[in-house]
Amino acid sequence: MPVIPSAVLQRIATLPIAIHEADEIVFAAGTTTGRLLILMKGAVTIEKEGTEIAKVTEPGAVFGELSALLNQPHTADVRTREASEFRVARAELLEEDSVILLYVAAILAQRLNHANQALIELKGEIKLHNIIGKTIGKAVKKMEELLTGASAQPNKVGPLKTLGC
Repeated sequence: MPVIPSAVLQRIATLPIAIHEADEIVFAAGTTTGRLLILMKGAVTIEKEGTEIAKVTEPGAVFGELSALLNQPHTADVRTREASEFRVARAELLEEDSVILLYVAAILAQRLNHANQALIELKGEIKLHNIIGKTIGKAVKKMEELLTGASAQPNKVGPLKTLGC
């Protein structure tokens, strides 16, 4: 989110602040913290199985939302790249505050939109290079199935859950 809406700022202004130094893990994959972290300043990376999948520097970024919404452990490590400041909320805030829930929904919708755009670009490259039958083509087809809900296993959440925490 480019700018934190004023209604969200008002609601999070009273939340406790947590400061983490550079290279600290604030969420570890497989753990359950029951917390949401809202980045106020600093920079973090999202890492899955030792691979960096995202770098986040935008104030207002939320971490722990997938764990809270899906009622499961965190799916990735969140590590500070520099000293970072977060507002800390209980995961139940998503159930209690519709403004915060809508803000998180907008963030997730934006991520899905970016994932869809990346898929379109990747499919264009595959067509350009005529590699549909190769491994990368199969991976892109699987991503498309997961993004559109056309998976062969409709009740199973697939690998896209690893994009968040």
